[in-house]
Amino acid sequence: MTEDQIINLLSSNLIYILLAFLLFLVIFKGIKIVPQSEQHVVERFGRLRSVLGPGINFIVPFLDVVRHKISILERQLPNASQDAITKDNVLVQVETSVFYRITQPEKTVYRIRDVDAAIATTVAGIVRAEIGKMDLDDVQANRNQLISTIKILVESAVDDWGIEVTRAEILDVNLDQATRDAMLQQLNAERARRAQVTEAEGQRRAVELAADAELYAAQKAAEARRVEADAEAYATGVVAKAIADNGLEAAQYQVALKQVESLNALGQGPSSSTVLVPAQALEAFGNAFNMLKGKS
Repeated sequence: MTEDQIINLLSSNLIYILLAFLLFLVIFKGIKIVPQSEQHVVERFGRLRSVLGPGINFIVPFLDVVRHKISILERQLPNASQDAITKDNVLVQVETSVFYRITQPEKTVYRIRDVDAAIATTVAGIVRAEIGKMDLDDVQANRNQLISTIKILVESAVDDWGIEVTRAEILDVNLDQATRDAMLQQLNAERARRAQVTEAEGQRRAVELAADAELYAAQKAAEARRVEADAEAYATGVVAKAIADNGLEAAQYQVALKQVESLNALGQGPSSSTVLVPAQALEAFGNAFNMLKGKS
């Protein structure tokens, strides 16, 4: 085909070409494909029309316009540090981190300009208020409870912005050097007190054990004395029974026999060369022999 023929062909079919182009443009403007991680806010004449979810969406060409493309992925605010004063007047520096995601883009777009700055300011105020209600020891010991409380309060505060707070973390609680030194002194004093208490308890236990040992020894000595007394009582009973059975002579015989044994022991002493025997002793010998004869 010559150039003139091509021009004539285009001139005769110009209307069809324009209609095809217009149809392509309408289709291009009317069909919107939204990624899975986004939501699109559509306006018509400057007013909110709809929010397009992931997938293929249809809008009115040339009337509806996608003004905002909002990511619904979870986001993390930069770590922030803020000063706070505890209930017992201790200055602490709290480092926090917040994770959130946008659930209602139409609220986020039309109700707040800088989402990150607004959430950071809200978190800082809530952290200061909550730590101001707690002592320093409670802040350290109940960190999980404090995190849960902060998360609930932040969620309530940002609900009107179409935002969901997924996590709120307290990364660290730092103290100034003066407070650290005071806490170290307190810790050392507590350790010294515990050592003294442990030593005192050990001494008390030693005294208790010694007293128990003395009591045990006294009990055993008393038992021994009781056994000796029982033996003496038994011997006395035997002697008394013999006297009751054989009369007074049996007792005199026992006394005379003891006297003879005593003299015998005195005579066998290593330093005794001469032994003076009193007349009563000789009498005892005689009585003993007479009793023996009487017995035989």
